Amino acid sequence: MYNIIRKTTAGAPDLNQIYQHSLQLLSTLISTPSFSSDEMLTADAIESFLNLSGVNTFRKYNNVWCYNKHMDAEKPTILLNSHHDTVQPNGQYTRDPFNPAIEDEKIFGLGSNDAGGSLVSLIAAFLYFFERDDLPFNLCLAATAEEETSGELGIRSILGDLKDISFAIVGEPTGMQMAIAEKGSMVLDCVAKGRCGHAAREEGDNAIYHALKDIEWFRTFQFPIMDGQPQPVKMSVTEIRAGIQHNIIPAECHFTVDIRYDHNYNERELINMIINHTSSYFKIRPNVLKPSFIDLTHPIVVSGCSLGRATYLSPTSSDQGWLDVPSIKMGPGNSARSHTADEYIGIDEIEEGINIYIAILESLDLTHHKNVLRFEKGTDINPG
Repeated sequence: MYNIIRKTTAGAPDLNQIYQHSLQLLSTLISTPSFSSDEMLTADAIESFLNLSGVNTFRKYNNVWCYNKHMDAEKPTILLNSHHDTVQPNGQYTRDPFNPAIEDEKIFGLGSNDAGGSLVSLIAAFLYFFERDDLPFNLCLAATAEEETSGELGIRSILGDLKDISFAIVGEPTGMQMAIAEKGSMVLDCVAKGRCGHAAREEGDNAIYHALKDIEWFRTFQFPIMDGQPQPVKMSVTEIRAGIQHNIIPAECHFTVDIRYDHNYNERELINMIINHTSSYFKIRPNVLKPSFIDLTHPIVVSGCSLGRATYLSPTSSDQGWLDVPSIKMGPGNSARSHTADEYIGIDEIEEGINIYIAILESLDLTHHKNVLRFEKGTDINPG
């Protein structure tokens, strides 16, 4: 289906062919169901596409990664990462979610925007640079699984297998602006305790009333932060369950709290604050995502700003939370379309994404930033 990418008369890869191959690959990914933890067929498709493009690949579970042709251990390595798993299609779809229809210069289908457009654009940029022997950096492309569920067999499972990474571009729909910080994510399963009794008599101790006090605290409390800065922590009660019968005072009330927090606070500080202000018992769910943050003077940020890219703090989470190196989140598409019915991405958005990824990498100046380009595996660079 795919041919080796042609070279122009000047020796550069043919961008028009790269655009076409990217759309073909995206169509293949849309038409191939790839729900989280069940992405084998899309991993096969990505691996085949890269192999037919002359790239040697590595694979673990449903994660596929590779390196540029002239890898040099003395140079810093940039990770280009996005995911190929999707959520389940919701019941409001009016189109076949697995039919990659192109209408009005848009390609429709589940995963087109989140994050197929970012993935194929990063693959295109990787292939554009693949054979270059004069790059001041190495490229590691990783198409990973289980992002939507923060699964253990996604990017976390291959971090120990990758060569040392200096920094990363994580592909998610951001309109090709740069998310230079991303909130972490932590979920608490809470239970307020009371005592059973008959609802008609003054008996028992209603656990719901205890839960309501804590829920109100989660709703209204604001973590301290410097004036003029965005709120660093957002806590939302998203589930509640109590009672077994209308005439029995409930002895327990269970509720769930979704917490999003930035680099101003760490997990221990959040937990201590919650313990000091609430009475409910709680457990922290596994797979806590760390917040991410990258300095505005980092070369990748400087390069993006020089091309007119804006910076912002992202309220959503991604695989950035598993990385122990500086990273930006950036990709074609619009985050507001993610997980919605009749998902789509513009063909022009994909072409723009490819062009901007290439331009950012071409304009990178690493000469005066050696101190930020070497991180050993396992080093935690997040403040706090």
